[in-house]
Amino acid sequence: MPNEPKLILNELLVDIFNQILSIQQDRLKKEGIQLSLSEIHVLEAIQKVTPPTMSLIAKKLRITVGTLTTAVKRLVKKGYVSRYQDEADRRKVYLKLTASAKEILKAHEQFHQEMIEAVLKEMKDNQIPILIHSLSKLLEFFKTQS
Repeated sequence: MPNEPKLILNELLVDIFNQILSIQQDRLKKEGIQLSLSEIHVLEAIQKVTPPTMSLIAKKLRITVGTLTTAVKRLVKKGYVSRYQDEADRRKVYLKLTASAKEILKAHEQFHQEMIEAVLKEMKDNQIPILIHSLSKLLEFFKTQS
């Protein structure tokens, strides 16, 4: 592959990543949400992981349980997460989202939906599987880097 497409692709990926982070943070501020993107990602992981144990959520986020504990303490204090222990095994700590957290995640999901709609709007039906395949390969690469 000639060097020019590689340079363009690199620039696009870096710019897309930076724009997503910047726009998401700006949206949070405009909506009066006093959470960082890292905290939003913790909320998302709690929502998606079953069962929502500290260890499984930390694994999904690729952070230590200690780092997650610090974030969860802040989220509990802010009223977005509650913790509870397994009755059979008190060592297992589960997390649960509050109604406030669920509302924030709805707003966050709206941004994701707008982003996907913007991408798909200009694409032909036969191009979508190619994009999905390419992004899947990129994700595979990222997963091998851990």
